[in-house]
Amino acid sequence: MDKTKIKYLVMDVDGTLTDGKIYMGNNGEIMKAFSIKDGCGIQNILIPSGIIPVIITGRESDIVLNRCKEIGISDIHQGISNKLEELFTITPDFSTVAYIGDDINDIPCMIKVKEAKGITGCPKDAAKEVISFVDFVAKNKGGDGAVRNFIDWLIEL
Repeated sequence: MDKTKIKYLVMDVDGTLTDGKIYMGNNGEIMKAFSIKDGCGIQNILIPSGIIPVIITGRESDIVLNRCKEIGISDIHQGISNKLEELFTITPDFSTVAYIGDDINDIPCMIKVKEAKGITGCPKDAAKEVISFVDFVAKNKGGDGAVRNFIDWLIEL
């Protein structure tokens, strides 16, 4: 595991950048909670370090687009049912990927990233199947600074 080779931080959204709760009103999704710590880590540490933040998520949300715009993420893939297939469109070299996710739909990507000697991580409250597999388990829960924990560990602040 060579942290210096990392060029991309690929992130899931619900349960990783958020607490996994989706607040729904009569007209659909109305709210998600994001951590300021994660945003600061992405905008002020990750991007200046030369690592490209990438979102791959199964849901589609204008809320996610707004948050990404606010913190400087432009590589956004929403409504993705096959995250591994989508990851191949970002880079064929998974050794350059750090991937953080929280549930079983992230495991196929994590397997390929680990096989290529990339890096995997998850929030403290991820599914047990994910926790038992990853290189790094954050001390914080999803939506509560878990991504920042991972960034700090990757960059070794």
